[in-house]
Amino acid sequence: MKKFLFIIAVVLFLSQAGCTKAVRYTEDEIKDFSPAVQENIRQARIDLGMSQAQVRYAWGSPDSIKFLEPVEGKAREEWIYAHQASLGVVSSKILLFFDNRLIYIK
Repeated sequence: MKKFLFIIAVVLFLSQAGCTKAVRYTEDEIKDFSPAVQENIRQARIDLGMSQAQVRYAWGSPDSIKFLEPVEGKAREEWIYAHQASLGVVSSKILLFFDNRLIYIK
């Protein structure tokens, strides 16, 4: 019986790994963004040109952040979002920000 409960607990934990809350913002927090950006945030979509704050509203906090060497005095950061897919497979998205703007999605 203990083994069965342990397996259930592990399955429940893995099913929630990588999941974020459905709402990561309030409407008041995103009201000053353009209508297109607001809709992207509501639909949990990101797009090139979004700020770091806008991406956080859309996807939540990244799993890791790597601070890269600045270029021309402007900050560069690499954000990694990892999530648990089916059958234990982990997939990830890598986002590159330059001067607080999303410039690359892999």
